[in-house]
Amino acid sequence: MATTTKKTNTKTAATKATPAAKAATKSTATTKSTAPKPQNETGKMEDSEFHKFFVDELKDIYWAEKHLSKALPKMKKAATSPELAAAFDKHTAETESHIDTLEQIFSLLEEKAVAKKCDAMAGLLEEANGIIEETEEGTMIRDAGLILAAQKVEHYEIATYGTLKVFAENMGHTEVADLLSQTLENEKATDVALTEIAEGFVNQDAAAE
Repeated sequence: MATTTKKTNTKTAATKATPAAKAATKSTATTKSTAPKPQNETGKMEDSEFHKFFVDELKDIYWAEKHLSKALPKMKKAATSPELAAAFDKHTAETESHIDTLEQIFSLLEEKAVAKKCDAMAGLLEEANGIIEETEEGTMIRDAGLILAAQKVEHYEIATYGTLKVFAENMGHTEVADLLSQTLENEKATDVALTEIAEGFVNQDAAAE
C-alpha cells in the first residue's frame, strides 16, 4: 500500500511540473521571436524615407564643401599673418579631399553625386566676405575676424558630419560611417588649429591695435 502511494505522488508531481515547463518553453519562443533583427550591413535602402533624407543631406554638404574650396584661397589671400594663411592653404587641400570622400560615399550608396545648395554655408561664406570688406588690410583685427568666420564654418561642418555619421551607422552603412568619421576628425583638428593661432597671438595683437 505504501508503494502504491509513492507512485501516485510521483505521477502527481510530474503532472504539476508539466504546465511550468510548457510556460518556460513558450516564454523562450516569445523571446526569440521578438528579438531585434540585425542591422542591414550592405543594403541601399532606397525605399526608405530616412535613406532619401540622408542622401539629400549629403548633397547639401557636398555643395558646401565645393563652395568652401573656392572661398578658402580668398581668405588665405586676405590673411595678415603667415600662420593663418598657411592654415587656410592646408585646409583648402583638405577640403578637396573631403569632396573626393563624399563622391566615394555617393558611389558606395549607388547614388549620383549631385550638389544641392546649402543655405547655411552660403550665409557663412557671405559673412566671411563681409569681414574682409569691413576690416583693414594688414591688421590682426582682420585675422581675428577671419578666424571667427572660419570657425563658424568648422562648427557647422562638425555638426553636419557628426550627425550624418550617426545616420549612416543606424542604417548599417558601416563603410560610409567610417569615411564620414574620418572627415569629422579632420574638421575637429582644423578647428583646434585655428583656436591655437587665435590664442597664440592674433587675439592679443588685435586687442592692441
